[in-house]
Amino acid sequence: MKIELLSSVGSTNEYIRRYLSGGEDVVVCADEQTGGKGTKGRAFLSGKGGVYLSALTFYERFPAAQSFRVMMHAAAAVCRAAERFGVSARIKWPNDVLSGGKKLSGILIENVLSGKFLRASIVGIGLNAENDLTSLGGIAVSLTEAAGRRVSAAEAREALIGELSRRTQPQEYFSRLAYLGEEVFITERGGTQRVTALRVTEDGRLCVRTAEGELRLLSAAEVSIRAETS
Repeated sequence: MKIELLSSVGSTNEYIRRYLSGGEDVVVCADEQTGGKGTKGRAFLSGKGGVYLSALTFYERFPAAQSFRVMMHAAAAVCRAAERFGVSARIKWPNDVLSGGKKLSGILIENVLSGKFLRASIVGIGLNAENDLTSLGGIAVSLTEAAGRRVSAAEAREALIGELSRRTQPQEYFSRLAYLGEEVFITERGGTQRVTALRVTEDGRLCVRTAEGELRLLSAAEVSIRAETS
């Protein structure tokens, strides 16, 4: 696997696309991003001191119907990396990693399909290590703050790359999910509703129970979720 380190780049996810024709697994890391991307087209704060990484992985005969396993693996790997520094981490469905209820990491995945199979995936991860998060008003946390000691971006990057190289069983993702069994707010099509989060399915949909007792399956493309206490 090739690892490329950059001082600055617009977006590691965009940069790594140049390797899509090669067939070799690649990891690209940057000290900062000037045009970092979050989910649903949002900007992602990417100042120095954080880990900004994209991993390009190629597959053979990986059923597209199982593509949520790519997200499972990435989120679990971030949790394991945080735990190396004594930081407890949980997964907020589907793609945020939290510590103490605050955002520690965000994940953006772009899949390349070939018929019914997943040909490749680009897994973009932003992990707060020692970066300044004051402009976010207390909704995010760094490894340094959560650990109570300095955790450098280089240390965090090494830990994350190491954990991404390990295998993840689906149950590990499910066991790390936050808010299951709790009341949360979901926002879809401009409206907000209070529901109880029950479970996440193998294909990545969130099963919720409404106040009227209706069971619904939601995809990440349809809703955003926040905790009852937020």
